[in-house]
Amino acid sequence: MPRRDRGRVTDEAGRTGRGAPSGGRPVDGTDGVDQGRRRFIRQFAGEFLQTAATVVSAAGGLQRDSADAAASILGPGARAADPGSGPAARGPGTWPPATGGDPVVEAGFGGAGLPTFRTPFRIGDDEATLLVIDQRRLPDELVEIEVRSAGDGAAAIRDMVVRGAPAIGQVAAIALALTSATAANSRPEVRQAILQGAANSLVASRPTAVNLRWAVDRLMRRYQAIGALSEDGPGIAAALRAEADRIVFETTTDHGRLAEFGLTALPAAEGRPLRLLTHCNTGPLACGQFGTALGIIQAAHHAGRDLHVWVDETRPHLQGARITTWELRQAGVPHALIPDMAAGHFISRGEVDAILVGADRIAANGDTANKLGTFTLSVLAARFGVPFLVCAPLSSVDMATPDGAGITIEERSAREVTELRGARIAPVGTVARNPAFDITPAGLISAIVTEEGVLAAPYEPALVAAFARREARWASMPAFGPASPAAGA
Repeated sequence: MPRRDRGRVTDEAGRTGRGAPSGGRPVDGTDGVDQGRRRFIRQFAGEFLQTAATVVSAAGGLQRDSADAAASILGPGARAADPGSGPAARGPGTWPPATGGDPVVEAGFGGAGLPTFRTPFRIGDDEATLLVIDQRRLPDELVEIEVRSAGDGAAAIRDMVVRGAPAIGQVAAIALALTSATAANSRPEVRQAILQGAANSLVASRPTAVNLRWAVDRLMRRYQAIGALSEDGPGIAAALRAEADRIVFETTTDHGRLAEFGLTALPAAEGRPLRLLTHCNTGPLACGQFGTALGIIQAAHHAGRDLHVWVDETRPHLQGARITTWELRQAGVPHALIPDMAAGHFISRGEVDAILVGADRIAANGDTANKLGTFTLSVLAARFGVPFLVCAPLSSVDMATPDGAGITIEERSAREVTELRGARIAPVGTVARNPAFDITPAGLISAIVTEEGVLAAPYEPALVAAFARREARWASMPAFGPASPAAGA
């Protein structure tokens, strides 16, 4: 399991150490740009910076630089699909972006015109460790937890060190690949038992998020295609790592496309800011790269749209209050935090132009499982005629589940309701129920925004067609990842 004593912390002077900082202020301080915040970007190598001046359009720029973003996330060994696609036609893996100087020092952390995209994980220098930000401790501390195996990964997912369906899927894929590397020299039948057990533990860690099973199943299919009882343990490990790397690369690219399509789905607002409402967290920390719903919002902001974002606090873990506000502040997007139950107040007063949410699982008919409270928002949106957009990649779609009735809803510990960040807020012995998700019926969804376009009802044929487009697009793309004998098997 991840151990807190392995956490790496950035203190107020930007130093990296073990354990909790002593006397340091939060990484995301309130005293403007400081050296600690500048070094935040330098020290943690998963960032993707893109200034508006280097792109023709904001969303287009995000998409064109996705190969470089994937390379920075995956490490120097990653090989991007289109090395000439960046704004400066730089080679794959080049870091930092070629801007003629140090963009962090010149513009400051989250300065004007400098959006910051922060992945929740990165590969360690030893290539055998995945460093995952402990999102339970944001925004007070930036602590990374070491994941060296599928067991570590399952614990990090189950305990909500990492959360957000797309990020969970990517972490699970890399964790399973790390386990295959440690089992490389085991006998084939032992290796098979290890990998199957590891896959089962990962899938069980968060049953609602379909990206998790999708990613794990994809690696296990690759393993089976090579040969479960193959003697080539190192070859299997290399192939599974390449498949995990490709999942991260595809996610980066697809989320950039999703942001671009999402821009076209936003309503117009003449002479005033476009007022958007979000629920939970759908930014880079939840998704791995650009984000889904929040990625659209950040892309719109840097495309010059005048925005104001209402941020639901999102009980009981307060992902909106702790994380969405943190990411919006970094990107310079105007926003205000509201209690979850205040959403209806603002919607009824005509102060919300559209609601953007993510998805942990979308059934074949469009029914959507997402963070508890999403269904309530969809009912309010329908009552007051507000567009309700579900923003999710196709990896969040489960075509094997006909409708929402077939989606398992995870119920978590009552302590998450009766306590708030470790402090009891209800009398001892209080009974509480804590479903983590709810189901929004397809009929209450205005559109589903994916990397293959903005889909309208009826959703099942629209999703089938979107999957076909995605498959054709990726089939036409150059190969990604280091070649290995097993990878080509």
